[in-house]
Amino acid sequence: MADQYAHSGEDKRPTEIPVIRWEEPPEGPVLVLLDQTRLPAEEVELVCTDAPALVEAIRSLAVRGAPLLGIAGAYGVALAAARGFDVEDAAQAIEGARPTAVNLSVGVRRAEAAYRAALTTTGDPTAAATAALAAARALHQEDAEASARMAAHGLALLGELLPGGGHRILTHCNSGSLVSGGEGTAFAVALAAHRQGELRRLWVDETRPLLQGARLTAYEAARHGMAYTLLTDNAAGSLFASGEVDAVLIGADRIAADGSVANKVGSYPLAVLARYHHVPFIVVAPVTTVDPGTPDGASIEVEQRPGFEVTEITAPQVQVTGAGGGIPVAPLGTQAYNPAFDVTPPELVTAIVTEEGAVSPVTAEALAELCARSRQVTI
Repeated sequence: MADQYAHSGEDKRPTEIPVIRWEEPPEGPVLVLLDQTRLPAEEVELVCTDAPALVEAIRSLAVRGAPLLGIAGAYGVALAAARGFDVEDAAQAIEGARPTAVNLSVGVRRAEAAYRAALTTTGDPTAAATAALAAARALHQEDAEASARMAAHGLALLGELLPGGGHRILTHCNSGSLVSGGEGTAFAVALAAHRQGELRRLWVDETRPLLQGARLTAYEAARHGMAYTLLTDNAAGSLFASGEVDAVLIGADRIAADGSVANKVGSYPLAVLARYHHVPFIVVAPVTTVDPGTPDGASIEVEQRPGFEVTEITAPQVQVTGAGGGIPVAPLGTQAYNPAFDVTPPELVTAIVTEEGAVSPVTAEALAELCARSRQVTI
């Protein structure tokens, strides 16, 4: 399954955090992941030797974020092929690990298609495994390149909407290098603004109940020396009311054909607040997150997470006592409503920024045209 190797506080990682990598030690190939459930207290790596280990890592959120899930899914198929496991079974298990993030399916299917094509052509499982790994590596590189292009397009859009710089950007969940082959999606735009001297303040939602903002976005912002302030999710309204937000930037886990956006739960209330206060609400995601097969927001399957994530609080460095591995904060037997995502309708989205450019206003026709243009570029 998965082995863990802890790094001491003296082991300083570079600014660009290696969240995923393929290694080939003498005992066989492995997929190495930075365990995001342990951040920011410690940097620990998970070493996956098979598909079940990767599925466990995905479900536990050790590896997370739409683009990175696609990369991990592709590498997972390559890992199964390289180690001689049943590729079809592995692909099905990995693809089903989380239902909302469409990139996971995209990555799995791309690597599996490369494997099948090579196996049909050569009849050689080793050659087919090599093809699957090449597909995963290509996806990894493409995502890094897409991240840089999204950052450039997003920064240009901010310049158009908010001339003069000094941006005060509110973000939700985590959308930096921890979710990407590059520097991320929405966070990459804020980082580009920071490097240009145009970021006045990054407002970071805690992102309850699992605190991806507090644990992960703040962690990345600190590493880059960005001016950031953490706030509880329910403080966002007062922040808007005081005129302290110039734009909202979020990522996405799935974008339906009509432009509806599924992102970490809590994103939709920010869109409503942004509309009321006349603040741009901008979604940043690669074209692979747009799913033409999902017609609208109502068709997006929203993952329901375990209730103990709400009724308990977890912290990597704290001894725990709860049934889910955390500290109980609600009476025993309390039921919890815990959707992982919510869906924002397109009329509340100012723009969707991708590596192929920005779509605004957000319409089904504009998204379809963008996706078609992306396919032409790929071909």
